[in-house]
Amino acid sequence: MSMSDGSGDGLNPARGRVLVVDDDPDVCALLQVRLTGRGFEVLWTTSPEAALKDMESVDVDVVVTDVKMAELDGLELCKRVADRRPDIPVIVMTAFGSIETAIAAIRRGAYDFITKPIVVDPLVVALERALEHRALRAEVKRLQEVVEEHGRFGELVGRSVAMRRLYDLLDRVAASDATTLVTGESGTGKELVARELHRRSARAEKPFVAINCGAIPAALLESELFGHAAGAFTDARRARPGLFLEASGGTLFLDEIAELPVTLQAKLLRVLQERTIRPVGADREITVDLRVIAATNDDPDAAAQAGRLRKDLYFRLNVIRVEVPPLRARATDVLLLAQFFVRRVAARAGKAVNGLSVTAASGLLAYDWPGNVRELQNCIEHAVALAETDRIELRDLPESIRESASRQTAPASADDPPLATLEEIERQHILHVLERVGGQRKAAARILGLDRKTLYRKLAGYGIRTSSSD
Repeated sequence: MSMSDGSGDGLNPARGRVLVVDDDPDVCALLQVRLTGRGFEVLWTTSPEAALKDMESVDVDVVVTDVKMAELDGLELCKRVADRRPDIPVIVMTAFGSIETAIAAIRRGAYDFITKPIVVDPLVVALERALEHRALRAEVKRLQEVVEEHGRFGELVGRSVAMRRLYDLLDRVAASDATTLVTGESGTGKELVARELHRRSARAEKPFVAINCGAIPAALLESELFGHAAGAFTDARRARPGLFLEASGGTLFLDEIAELPVTLQAKLLRVLQERTIRPVGADREITVDLRVIAATNDDPDAAAQAGRLRKDLYFRLNVIRVEVPPLRARATDVLLLAQFFVRRVAARAGKAVNGLSVTAASGLLAYDWPGNVRELQNCIEHAVALAETDRIELRDLPESIRESASRQTAPASADDPPLATLEEIERQHILHVLERVGGQRKAAARILGLDRKTLYRKLAGYGIRTSSSD
């Protein structure tokens, strides 16, 4: 093999395998020593052509390459790696720094740009970010394949520990006719759970009827639920069966049960106990055969203690309790859910959007989702509508998500140095802004809120030349 490595030093690195390409063997050897000491496995070669050949059989996680090399220009190497192995990020290093070189490297597919002489801490920061980028890219691709296999639990999507526990419970209680109480924060998917219980039950071929008890005026709710006889009240010209009878043989889902007026709670309790209803204005009771599933985003124990929910009704509803976890408790499902929504929303909108960029995925992971799955779905609908390519980019996401992504900082353990200094974060941001404005220093200075002299001084400190004509 034409690449040299440090495998003989007895270390067992776990941070990633780095390939260094530089026609100066002393630079390669120095980087190998320094990066190996930071826990990386380092391979190196002085031949760009050999690096390309060996990458076909040896897997590496990140490539670090010089620009000025006699055999093959580093920018051309960057382009070839991007064409052949787009999953491998490339970090370009050069002592001949200029904005034009940085922009050219990024346009050739480089992930980052480091200037010589190399300072190990910024390089380690860049490598860690590149490794995170590669891992996230692989995860996004994997989840696209996972979504294709989706279907066992209908609209419920997730592979987290919390969701696997929920699936196990649903498997065990779906066949029961026992009254069930589904609890969870707003937007977690309580109705989806109720529908899945119905779908997996012996009543699946019968109706599933849902009503939000807090969305209908109290004066109309009794008639809506129990029905009414003809002439029971003004405008009741004919009898109406009500939702209990409409759900006969199937399932009635009572969402926001704690919002049900207390007077109707007593009547609901009687239905659950006697399995009969009396329509408004009727003189006889009617037997009903159905399963009742109730849900609330309130704490049912607190609601019962406060008198908003009758305790006897609460005990009758709480025969089986299903708690739906909030999205923050199943963070590993965020990208899987996002990919699921991308496919569904894009298909409905007739847009050729089929996935997420790495930056968009990172933004979704940085957000805490107070609105849970419903907020994530709305976010993806927003992004699909704005998407200009076949992938959702960070710029397509709502402002709240973009702001969260900009505030994100990677945590460091007490034993490790910080992943990035303020100086390094500033450098990365300045280079990013310059890249976005095509190297126009005046525009960059205006966006950054710096005068041009200050910007030029900082660029000189990064090893990037400026001229009087800039």
